[in-house]
Amino acid sequence: MDFECEACRAAEPLVAELKEDYGDRITFIHRYFPLPGRLNSGTAALAAEAAARQGRYTPMVTKLFETQPEWGEKQDSQAALFRAYAEGLGLDMARFDQDVVAEDTKERIRRDIADGKAMGVSGTPAFFLNGEKITLNTAAQFRQLLDDAAR
Repeated sequence: MDFECEACRAAEPLVAELKEDYGDRITFIHRYFPLPGRLNSGTAALAAEAAARQGRYTPMVTKLFETQPEWGEKQDSQAALFRAYAEGLGLDMARFDQDVVAEDTKERIRRDIADGKAMGVSGTPAFFLNGEKITLNTAAQFRQLLDDAAR
């Protein structure tokens, strides 16, 4: 996923609903895939990963997607805004600042991008089920695939 991608933002409520509905029968895993044409998608991924290191990944993801219309497609860095989000979530800001610039944080995102490319991802959102890339047309189709996999 790419936090600056409108389609990813549109898909997130469905993914949240499916997580709730399927509980522990299906494991959902977000993988970072910031697209190079979007100035702030990589910065948003760094902020999300830094928040994750303090156990606040989901609240940061929620905040990034809720506010995407405010910062998405901007031609200047939104790093200060993402930092303000982290502060609002009550994160340890010294640790957040360290994690955002840490090489292992960047490497985590680079690894996800490399894995995505190796699996044929060229755009976002991309969904995989049991290691196979799936093409989705409707929420009902997604549910049916999950139902079949959960059996």
